[in-house]
Amino acid sequence: MTATAPHRPPARGTLPDIAVTGLGMLTPAGLDVASTWDGVCDGKSTAATSDQLAGLTIDFVCSIPPFDAAALLGRRTAHRLDRSTQLAVIAAKEALADADLDPRTWDGARVGVVIGCGVGASRTWETQAQRLREGGSRLVSPLLLPMIGPSTPAGEVALACDARGPSLATATACASGATALVIARDLLTSGQCDVVIAGGTESCNTPLIVSGLYQLGALSTRCDDPAAASRPFDHARDGFVLGEAAAILILERAPDADARGQRPRALLAGCGSTTDAYHPTAPHPEGRGIQHAIRTALTDADLSPQDIAHVNAHGTSTRLNDAVEAEAIRTVLPSGPHITSTKGVLGHSLGATGAVEAALTVLAVQHSLIPPTANLERPDPAFAHDLNFVTKAPTSRRVDAALTHSFGFGGHNVVLAFRAP
Repeated sequence: MTATAPHRPPARGTLPDIAVTGLGMLTPAGLDVASTWDGVCDGKSTAATSDQLAGLTIDFVCSIPPFDAAALLGRRTAHRLDRSTQLAVIAAKEALADADLDPRTWDGARVGVVIGCGVGASRTWETQAQRLREGGSRLVSPLLLPMIGPSTPAGEVALACDARGPSLATATACASGATALVIARDLLTSGQCDVVIAGGTESCNTPLIVSGLYQLGALSTRCDDPAAASRPFDHARDGFVLGEAAAILILERAPDADARGQRPRALLAGCGSTTDAYHPTAPHPEGRGIQHAIRTALTDADLSPQDIAHVNAHGTSTRLNDAVEAEAIRTVLPSGPHITSTKGVLGHSLGATGAVEAALTVLAVQHSLIPPTANLERPDPAFAHDLNFVTKAPTSRRVDAALTHSFGFGGHNVVLAFRAP
């Protein structure tokens, strides 16, 4: 192999700022952005037992409050969509309204869609497999394949919004939603799109997925106290709590947003994506890929470590992930940013979590308010020294720049940098 000169990205000043002009969310804390933000800032866990998991070793998850999909989407549309796709379409509609964009008036050929998911339509898979076992192929829905395709959420969002530019799915496990934002940024900076509807969705609080994660040793076993189970960075953490969610961000080039009089909530300033290439499920023990992703995002955003006021950590509440991530933060960001993990409230929504936490980081920048980490009673003394965790209540602080971390099985690492407009 011959040596080649290292690739040099374009100078940061040659790329347009990317504006976040709209947000949409459904999470266990609420059915929209405002209620989710209030719930996350309140710092109370949403974990609870689930009737769908009755009889299993792990019978609790973080679930989205009940909503009427037929009323929000129309009966026929709701019937043909897996729940994960329903969530994406509903969140996209909220995000577009927040951005003051109307698909009836735009050039849909200039609008792209990028939606990440880590597992996909597990509810439909399990339901239809049960029908096959009980009644044979006659009972399997003819809509099965359109419902379960990994690109279905992106395609259905595009259909609902008359977005006729590129539409695609990203699948980088629990970093999928964050990867979607990286790709969306590239579609805008390359000039392929003027608006991108981007984010992540996941709804797999199902018996099969919960059982698989339990067998893997990833889940908390606190069935006697679900509300205390997700405790990122705490000395007594024993695994994560599965959740479900969707989050959509509307991204535009900042000059375009300014031209139509839309003030951004925040700017997507930089991205860093790496792969550990170490283990199928465990992070590199020295956090090499994580550290490289953080440094890459800082360089891309033209920010120094001292500029970062807040980190929305991946913080899964697992023994290894939290320890490795904490050490990476200490190493690359020694100036002591305020750290939180919103998985203490919302659980871990797998492929959606990167988009959810990106949206929450945008809100922290916008409101100068950093939510607490639920159930973080005693930070693990093995790594807690010199780290500034937010606990008990939100911290008011000007947040000119913040990072959000997303890591996934397969060694996927994505770090996004946001800054105030």
